[in-house]
Order: sequence, then structure tokens, then C-alpha cells
Amino acid sequence: MNFLKTAAIAASGLLALAGCQKAADTTADEAAIRAATAAWADAYNAGDADAVAAQYTEDAVLQPPGAPSASGRAAISEFIAADSAATKAAGLKFNIPGDGPVIISGDLAYEAGSFSVTDAAGSTVATGKYIGVFNKTDGKWLLVRDTWNTDAPAAPAPAAEPAADPSADSPGG
Repeated sequence: MNFLKTAAIAASGLLALAGCQKAADTTADEAAIRAATAAWADAYNAGDADAVAAQYTEDAVLQPPGAPSASGRAAISEFIAADSAATKAAGLKFNIPGDGPVIISGDLAYEAGSFSVTDAAGSTVATGKYIGVFNKTDGKWLLVRDTWNTDAPAAPAPAAEPAADPSADSPGG
């Protein structure tokens, strides 16, 4: 019985010590992720799809609104090239304030936040939110998953054609 009592006390002590461990200082990692987000927006607005894609791992998945997922750096670059060109041609700019939370646990992190799209006059034409999941690879934070969507409600589905009246085709109908 003394053995069980001693083991219980030892386990309790270890748990108490584990709870007292100081959290790792993630200030530099958070700053690096925030800087990467700002660089992403700058490269997107400049139409530099390769610079944007370089911020993703080789097997990353981009999940943009209203489009299929883009898997892998090459597919992400292709999507970003077309999307940023269309945004630029429309006279719009993608803005990410980068003031949302960044949560870091070891070599995995996520950032969540909001964005806006402005026109040439600086008027906001759309707002939305995003979440990016990062993995620290060779000392650099790279996106492994990235998704965003707008705050605007989805467009209503087109009205269905009324069903034909089957009695109209029958004799005497």
C-alpha cells in the first residue's frame, strides 16, 4: 500500500511541475507570421504569384471561395496568377490588416483575421475573414492550409422551372 501511495504522490508532483513550466516565448515566431501575411498581400496586389506561392509548402492546399481547392505550390501559383490579375484588372486591392490572433504550438501555428477589398477610390467593396495554418519548416513559417471567404451572403440560387403538368399530356386533360 505504501508503494501505491508513494507512486501517487510522485505522479502528483510531476503533474504539478509540468503545469509550472514557463510557456515558450513565441514573439519572434508571431512577428514572422505577421510579416509573411503582409508580404503575401503585397505580392498578391503586385501580381507576383511566384512570391505568393513561395509562402506555401510543396503539398499545401489553398481553399479559395467560389473555386475548387488548389493543391500544391504549382497549382496555388496558377490560381493566384489568374485571381490577382482579375483583381488588378478590376481596379481592386486586397487588404489584410494582420491584427487577428496568431496561435503557436511548437512547429504548428494558425493565424485568423479579416480582410477588405477596396476600389481605386479607396472605398471598401467587400470584407471577409481568413484562416491560415502554418508549419515551421527549416526555420521558416510556411502555409500548409489557407482559406478565406467574404462576409456577403451567397447569391440566391436561380428559381427552378415549374414542373410540367402531367395531365396536360393526357387525352381529355
